[in-house]
Amino acid sequence: MEKTKIICVVGATASGKTDLAVKLAKAVDGEIISADSMQVYKNMPIATAVATKEEQDGVPHHLVEFLDTDQTFSVADFVERAKVLIDEITARGRVPIVAGGTGLFVDSLVKNISFSQVGSNAEIRNELAEKSNEELFEKLLELDPKSAEDIHPNNRKRVIRALELCMSGTSKTEQNENSMLIDSPYDALYIGIGYRDRQKLYDRINKRVDLMLEAGLENEARQMLDKQGLTARQAIGHKELQPYIDGNITLDEAVEGLKRETRRYAKRQLTWFRRNENINWLYADEMSRDELVEKAVDLAKNHLK
Repeated sequence: MEKTKIICVVGATASGKTDLAVKLAKAVDGEIISADSMQVYKNMPIATAVATKEEQDGVPHHLVEFLDTDQTFSVADFVERAKVLIDEITARGRVPIVAGGTGLFVDSLVKNISFSQVGSNAEIRNELAEKSNEELFEKLLELDPKSAEDIHPNNRKRVIRALELCMSGTSKTEQNENSMLIDSPYDALYIGIGYRDRQKLYDRINKRVDLMLEAGLENEARQMLDKQGLTARQAIGHKELQPYIDGNITLDEAVEGLKRETRRYAKRQLTWFRRNENINWLYADEMSRDELVEKAVDLAKNHLK
C-alpha cells in the first residue's frame, strides 16, 4: 500500500515552528495539524502561544483551542484525531503538515504506535495525590528517567500516570517499547528548526515572554487560575505567575522564573528531538529567515514528488 506523505515541523518552543509551518503550507497547499499538548485547550492562547488569525494567514489549523480545561488529552487521543485529519486533508488534495513541540505526539503518530491499555490503580493514585509536584517528578526521575524527559514537571496528571505505570509493574518507557508497532501508513519528512548557539534560542524565549506579558498574560493567568482547573495550573506562564498573583513574590521575580522554566522546557524538547535521526535540521542562526524557508520548501517539494 502506498504511504501517505506528510510533513512534520518540529523544534523547541520559540524556535519559529509556527511561522515556518504556515509558509510551507502556503507553498505546498497544506493544512496544519498542531502537535502541542497544551494548545488544544480553550482560553489560554497567550500562555500556549496559539497562532493568531493574522499569523495563521488563512491556512487551516487543526487541534487548537477545542477542549475545555477540565478535560484530558492524551497521546492516544492525539494520534486518533490526527489520523482522521490526515485522511480528510489528503482527501481534499492537500498536504498534512504536523507542527509542534510535543515530540511524543509527533513520533507516536509517525511510528503508528498502539499503546497497550493499563488501567488506573486507585490505591496508588491516592497515595501519589498527597505529594507535591516536585516530589512526584523527583520520584519519576528515579523510576523512569527516560519518560521524565518528555513530561513537564508541572504536568501533574501525566507525571502521576507515568508513576502509576511504574508502580503497577511496568514503566511508561517499557510500555511504549512493548507497544504494538504496526508498519506506519505515513511517509514523513521531518524538518527541525535548530540553533547552533543555544543562547540565541534563549534570547528568543526571553523576548517571547516579554511579548506575552504585553499581550495580557497576567490577566489570562488570573482568569484561568480562578477556575481552579488542573490544566490551567500546569501551563507554563500561568503557574509561574501564581506566586505573584498571590502576593508572595514581585512581578520581576515571577517573570524571571517564567523565562527560566521556559528555557528548561526548551532544553527538554531538544533532548527529545535529538534522538530522532530522521530530522532534517535547519539552523536559524546560520542563515536568513528567507533562506531557511527556501530550504524547507525545497525539502518539502522534493518529498512530495
